[in-house]
Amino acid sequence: MAHYQRIGFVPPKRHTQHRAEDGTLHFEELMGEEGFSSDSSLLYHRTIPSAVVEARVWDLPDLATTPNHPLVPRHLRLHELFAGEAWKETDAVTGRRLVLGNGDVRISYAVCGRTSPLYRNGIGDECVYVESGTAIVETVFGALEVGEGDYVVLPRATTHRWVPTGREPLRLYVVEANSHITPPKRYLSRFGQLLEHAPYCERDLRTPSEPLLADDEGPVEVFIKHRGPGPGGIAGTVHVVPDHPFDVVGWDGCLYPYVFNIADFEPITGRVHQPPPVHQVFEGHNFVICNFVPRKVDYHPLSIPVPYYHSNVDSDEVMFYVGGDYEARKGSGIGQGSISLHPGGHAHGPQPGAYEKSIGVEFFDELAVMVDTFRPLELGEAGQACDDGVYVTSWVRGQQ
Repeated sequence: MAHYQRIGFVPPKRHTQHRAEDGTLHFEELMGEEGFSSDSSLLYHRTIPSAVVEARVWDLPDLATTPNHPLVPRHLRLHELFAGEAWKETDAVTGRRLVLGNGDVRISYAVCGRTSPLYRNGIGDECVYVESGTAIVETVFGALEVGEGDYVVLPRATTHRWVPTGREPLRLYVVEANSHITPPKRYLSRFGQLLEHAPYCERDLRTPSEPLLADDEGPVEVFIKHRGPGPGGIAGTVHVVPDHPFDVVGWDGCLYPYVFNIADFEPITGRVHQPPPVHQVFEGHNFVICNFVPRKVDYHPLSIPVPYYHSNVDSDEVMFYVGGDYEARKGSGIGQGSISLHPGGHAHGPQPGAYEKSIGVEFFDELAVMVDTFRPLELGEAGQACDDGVYVTSWVRGQQ
């Protein structure tokens, strides 16, 4: 996000001495992408950010995947994954369950009640959608208050933790990339500003407003996900560090976590049905994130507002239904908390009857988050556990 921010106490000139009032020297850290040839920020620590006193293996949750073979569309019921009161002892990092994944992106789900350990993802950026509940995301850049409908974008290697703040469970839909996650390039000027035709702008983004200086004393543990031995080439390590990493007195730059709420996305509509790219909100390497929000629909006198049947021949399509009444899926069993997986090679579209019934409808009250991937997705243990097993036949009249 090439939108400059300056928070806290920073020196007037970069890469120069920066001292506290008592003369103590702060330690400058350059956090930069793509070999320091892309976006970066400078963080000023009270203590040395590289110090580690101990390291051990973190046994990650099950990240093994199974191919979607034979090739079928699937309906996954995410709300079945965390039964009873188990969520009260679950956190947003160690409690994630893998739903779908490939070599570019992993989609997990977590229902949480406990504060997570300190964590950083050394593989790629994360985009976490808050389905419900509230939390504070504490980071080395500062704290972010988040709630229902928020996308939380966390750059690779940002040390952070999730602190649930409400009595209700915190439900999180987690998209972990093996790359960076950014606004679509077509929304940006050549200098990185969001353009007038973009469905959101910089003032819709929420960023940390002040440094977060932890009172906790070290040593503390930091859980790290990184490349290494394990399913998908992913491994985990716990570093014990002598001082709490939330010791940054100030930072500035264009690389930082931020929050965007789905309600601030301005839908793009037309006389006839618009293709999915108009709903795009973010992109990563070999995948995109879109959202479908409440909106007026097609106004041509002969329009059919629900989607036409379509074969996205290069992509798998994952739709997470988070609110409203999704017109095209009526009769399929899909409801809030459901995922539909429509794999490349399968033509899909409205359920029987929905095509005809949508004629004359002027407004859709629906809310969904979609991930399209450009390599096939495989099923994680959670995806297999909550598959309804019958969605493939739901377009056959009389069987839905």
